[in-house]
Amino acid sequence: MEIIDKLEVLHRKWEEMGEQLNDPDVMADMKRYVKLNKDYKDLEPVVLAFRDYKMIIANMDHAREIMKKEKDEDFRMMAREELDELTLRKEEVEEGIRLMLIPKDPQDEKNAVVEIRAGTGGDEASIFAGDLYRMYLKYCETKGWKTELVDMNEGTVGGFKEVVFNVIGNNAYGILKFESGVHRVQRVPKTETQGRVHTSAASVVVLPEAEEFDIDLNEKDIRKDTFCSSGPGGQSVNTTYSAIRLTHIPSGIVVSCQDEKSQIKNLAKAMKVLRTRLFEREYSKYLEEIASKRKTMVSTGDRSAKIRTYNWPQGRVTDHRINLTLYNLSAIIDGDINEVIEKLQMAENAERLKTELG
Repeated sequence: MEIIDKLEVLHRKWEEMGEQLNDPDVMADMKRYVKLNKDYKDLEPVVLAFRDYKMIIANMDHAREIMKKEKDEDFRMMAREELDELTLRKEEVEEGIRLMLIPKDPQDEKNAVVEIRAGTGGDEASIFAGDLYRMYLKYCETKGWKTELVDMNEGTVGGFKEVVFNVIGNNAYGILKFESGVHRVQRVPKTETQGRVHTSAASVVVLPEAEEFDIDLNEKDIRKDTFCSSGPGGQSVNTTYSAIRLTHIPSGIVVSCQDEKSQIKNLAKAMKVLRTRLFEREYSKYLEEIASKRKTMVSTGDRSAKIRTYNWPQGRVTDHRINLTLYNLSAIIDGDINEVIEKLQMAENAERLKTELG
């Protein structure tokens, strides 16, 4: 009955929120109204599931009553079949409600900032970083998310030594956070003449985009430099000083953006990344606190840890966190990473549920 009592409290709270949203005083305070409206919508799926759950319980009681009092065997059999169906449905709804009641990471619904850096492996690592960048762009397309290139440093024979981009979309960080870590590739490089398989790596860091009220930035702490954006081989592709480099003096964090032709747009993007990098420091403490409470971590933890291997000769992709191996590398590298992320989410939810239940 404990879960029922908790749901009754949430139901009453949700109804009170609905009344407050029509209160002129609340509507006059835009910041309060926006937060209340968000909380109201966040709670709605739980409330609707609870109403469904109560209806199932009532129908089960009714079926039992028929089985107890009805003398007609056909009616009793129909009631028994209905009770069996309702029992299964009740278990499904209960499981769904339990997952809904797990406290969410408040950052999950935010946009994401993704940074991909070539690691060990020289030119081949840069090419692989480019493959990962393309993979994420294609995945974002399937989700209907918008992507914005922030900064890039191209490799000498293709790909990127480093590429940073924003992902704007519903729950972008909550889904892409599972990609943080070291990705390893095993294949024959284009530069290899003897057909030997080499191992290279690239690191991926996914951060929740910091909003303006998350970080209080003092303009006096930021040094702004402008420069000409450049293309492959160092050729100038923009003769105006539109590229921006920001240095946060207290922390030493440096951010640059040269994707836009407009200095104003580059500055806005660079400020967004700077806020995110500063926010990451505080957010990391939060992640460490969670990690200390769990035995396994799927979506967070050591970003230097090897999380996934892409083996070209065998057409195999292995995610080492959940011992998942799939033999559809070409589809995955083409952006079809939904199955991998869904299985990681399931593992994470199971871990969180276990923690919540003690």
